[in-house]
Amino acid sequence: MATLASPSNAPYMSAMYDFKPSANSDKAALHADLRAAATAIVAGESDPIANMANVAAVIWQYLPDLNWAGFYRLIGDELVLGPFQGKPACIRIAMGAGVCGTAASTRTTQLVEDVHAFPGHIACDAASESEIVVPIIHEGRLIAVLDLDSPHPARFDRDDAAALEALCAAIAPAIAG
Repeated sequence: MATLASPSNAPYMSAMYDFKPSANSDKAALHADLRAAATAIVAGESDPIANMANVAAVIWQYLPDLNWAGFYRLIGDELVLGPFQGKPACIRIAMGAGVCGTAASTRTTQLVEDVHAFPGHIACDAASESEIVVPIIHEGRLIAVLDLDSPHPARFDRDDAAALEALCAAIAPAIAG
């Protein structure tokens, strides 16, 4: 559940958010709450980097068993590291390379139960065992990918994929720039 508080006497202060994922939520409810929190936190903010940073933080807070959560932005003809939570990561990824580059070049979600079995996997964190990457498309244009890694094999499933695709569609206008 997201709560917004904004002091009326401080025009340059940002809104304060109080996000509290419910510990007893089922997966569908957790993803619905995550999507609501993410759309609330980007509402009214025009800076795409700030929006990606806040969404990465909300994902990190809401979804269990992650060791990396963030964005790679399409800059020219390559993916460039954007805001994230987790260990330092690869800075540039070629289109078609690894899970992120594959998601970007095919414009399809890549759901990888075992990263070691993915041909050409780029290991930024040796602890990663599974990964999901969702392309973010706005007005027909690829703008970024959302990349989530887990230290657990098969952490992500089709329900996660569908929910994260809905989340990316919801935030795409706020990160399109």
